[in-house]
Amino acid sequence: MRRRIFIALLGGAAAWPLAARAQQPAVPVIGFMSGRWPDDSVHLVAAFREGLGEAGFVEGQNVAIEYRWALGHYDRLPALAAELVSRRVAVLAALGGELSALAGKQATSTIPIVAGIGGDPVRIGLVESISRPGGNVTGYTVLSSSMEPKRLGMLRDLLPGVTVVGVLLNPNFPPSTSQLQALEAAARKTGQQLFISKASNDAELSAGLDSILQQRVGALLVCADPYFDTQRDRIIAFAAQNRLPTIYHFREFAVAGGLISYGPSITDAYRQAGIYVGRILKGAKPADLPFVQPTKFEFVINLKTANALGLTIPSGLISFADEVIE
Repeated sequence: MRRRIFIALLGGAAAWPLAARAQQPAVPVIGFMSGRWPDDSVHLVAAFREGLGEAGFVEGQNVAIEYRWALGHYDRLPALAAELVSRRVAVLAALGGELSALAGKQATSTIPIVAGIGGDPVRIGLVESISRPGGNVTGYTVLSSSMEPKRLGMLRDLLPGVTVVGVLLNPNFPPSTSQLQALEAAARKTGQQLFISKASNDAELSAGLDSILQQRVGALLVCADPYFDTQRDRIIAFAAQNRLPTIYHFREFAVAGGLISYGPSITDAYRQAGIYVGRILKGAKPADLPFVQPTKFEFVINLKTANALGLTIPSGLISFADEVIE
């Protein structure tokens, strides 16, 4: 008798945790997709998680994240978006550039999307307006693709004697047309010549870098583009090997050995994406969340690289810098 009672009690106790788990709500799943590589995005994922934490969500505790990476191959993005939508994620974080965001929007009109782009979200048809996006998409723009003329001017201040500047441009990046138009207009005003080298994949990048060498340009401007972010080390090594002064769009390039960089803080942007995802998980609607624009820009000079190139950085540029790497 006692044995039967003990077994009955044991069975009931064993069932309690299962019953409790069955009554708990399912942990929401975030779909995280990017046109970049995971290896060069570790700090960005950390910033995204930081933003989520500020909103009260911790991966592995009260939220799960499924990651998908296009590895610089933009044609993979639609399939990645469709896969995450089929998983019925609670929110889709479509980061790493315009094509990631557009692929997400194409894949779903109902799942909330937090997008991360470099240009104008209204111009590419992503949202209705900056202040009130409408629909199921909000996010941030770092405006990096609209700052090419500013970077060209910095190269001119650094190297006033250079008449021909090479430009590395990805023609498959949606803002590339406006990037090129803005650069050409700025160059005309100052009488500079531009040599445009276009590349959207590894083979084209090899050919494009070779053509830059053949043209004997005096400096290089790498246009903002997620694919070039995935090729950061390769481009920096090319510039160093060929003693070519180069300006980039994100701080990460200068930290990794590039000469100078000027642009918004991409880590701040990913942190903001995490905050927005958290707010949506709590019930906010993308249509009511304004598209965030950058307020912090970073000008970084790598003096070690300048010394290796035999360059003297003007004191005015150094005083203007937010960070000097020695």
